[in-house]
Amino acid sequence: MSRAPQELGPDALSFLAERQLATLTTLRPDGSPHVVPVGFTYDPEAGTARVITSGMSAKAQHVRAGAVRVALCQVDGRRWLTLEGTATLREDAGSVAEAELRYAGRYRQPRENPARVVLEISVDHVLGNIGTA
Repeated sequence: MSRAPQELGPDALSFLAERQLATLTTLRPDGSPHVVPVGFTYDPEAGTARVITSGMSAKAQHVRAGAVRVALCQVDGRRWLTLEGTATLREDAGSVAEAELRYAGRYRQPRENPARVVLEISVDHVLGNIGTA
């Protein structure tokens, strides 16, 4: 399956709401991939994925430095979806609070972190297979 985010069906949206982790791939200044496990949320109406992190994390630094193309991949057995898009670093209190609220709804209340930022990913391409695990 390869499609635009607005074409995701109920099975894909249900998979993206499960309590799963994903990997986030950003690019280092030398172009090599930096892949880390993350919790994330997906807003299908906006086509936006959100990852909360510390502003000093490598992933935040990569986006801050202009490496804005990212890939977020959730895997469970044979089921997987990769959300590709453009990341924007949000540091304002409103964006952070909204992302924390969404994160708490999917996972748990995040720990206190005054340096928290949000990577908002405008998803423009989805790859995957959500058939039976």
